[in-house]
Amino acid sequence: MSQPALPVRAAIGAVLTGQVRPFGPKGVPSGIAKTAAGERIRVTALGLEGDGQGDPRHHGGPEKALHHYAFDHYPAWREELAAQGAQGNGVLDVAGAFGENLSTTGLTEASVCIGDRFRLGTALVEVSQARQPCWKLNHRFGYAGMSRAVQQSLRTGWYYRVLETGDVAAGDTLELVARPCPRWSLQRLLQVLYVDRLDYAALAEMSELAPLAENWRKLARQRVERREIEDMERRLAGG
Repeated sequence: MSQPALPVRAAIGAVLTGQVRPFGPKGVPSGIAKTAAGERIRVTALGLEGDGQGDPRHHGGPEKALHHYAFDHYPAWREELAAQGAQGNGVLDVAGAFGENLSTTGLTEASVCIGDRFRLGTALVEVSQARQPCWKLNHRFGYAGMSRAVQQSLRTGWYYRVLETGDVAAGDTLELVARPCPRWSLQRLLQVLYVDRLDYAALAEMSELAPLAENWRKLARQRVERREIEDMERRLAGG
């Protein structure tokens, strides 16, 4: 897979936060419903000030401080959901459909690499991992196959860890300042994780990527050691 062209900068279309509320048929706590902020927001080591996560075991924390989703993907999702006869619950009308904190155009999984460091407003952030979609997307979009569709599309979004705190607002610039792993675009990472799932050479290399979150490196090591793929069903379909 070719190396992504070096992105220069992207304007931040929306900065989004949400409170924890009951979600889905069982009313589980979730902060997936986020709305765009109209003011500058503090970027802390744990994410945006005022943003909530209902399941801290799987969401949030230093390695998932900020979730970024490309607004570039929204038109394709509208078309694909319509083809499935799904309405998408109207969540694709504005940024925030995927529970993202940051929305931009011009940056996607094909052009962003693991370990990329970006100046985000006055903060400094580093790409730590891609997103592993879960069952909550099925309820969010009113389509039982949404989590699988996101996984198969490799249009998952990604997470940042915060290296320097600061503040950010819509209209600020996200500017690349360092790229230590140019061979490891998020698209390649997701290709190894979800398509070429037992490419042992790539998995071994993936397990040594210093900027990659430890749980992803551990997953790569386990696939190499066990020669098998972990069960994804609970994550995708729920309990």
